[in-house]
Amino acid sequence: MEWMLSMTYAWLKAGHIIFVIFWMAGLFMLPRYFVYHQESMPGSPEEARWVDREAKLLKIILWPSLVVVWVLGLLLAHTIGAFSQGWLHAKLFFVLVLTAYHIWMAGYAGKLARGERRLTGKQLRLLNEVPGLAAAVIVILVVLKPF
Repeated sequence: MEWMLSMTYAWLKAGHIIFVIFWMAGLFMLPRYFVYHQESMPGSPEEARWVDREAKLLKIILWPSLVVVWVLGLLLAHTIGAFSQGWLHAKLFFVLVLTAYHIWMAGYAGKLARGERRLTGKQLRLLNEVPGLAAAVIVILVVLKPF
């Protein structure tokens, strides 16, 4: 029985890591797409291609990865009984921040698709740093379990 639980944990962990990588890749790509989108001429065929690319990235990679990351992550936490541990609470806070960032970026994709360009290229380049900083903190929390 213990062997089965350890194998289940290993598969959950592997799946979680795989989908975190997919999710993070998408979170790094989307703001970069926005920069190129904003540099295209409004109403041009190039702009239409960026709208399509952004929608596909969200639909095919980002949304499914977000769901799988959350499901597998919560199952992992349950499997190891981590819900009472401070490091997990902190990790969940940062994952919630990334989730909010994801949702905000999806909303901004919709605004860009409607022709609303509210942010500058510089602002979008700075936003591109959010997932990297959050990921660094999350990895430190998971590996070091400081509290």
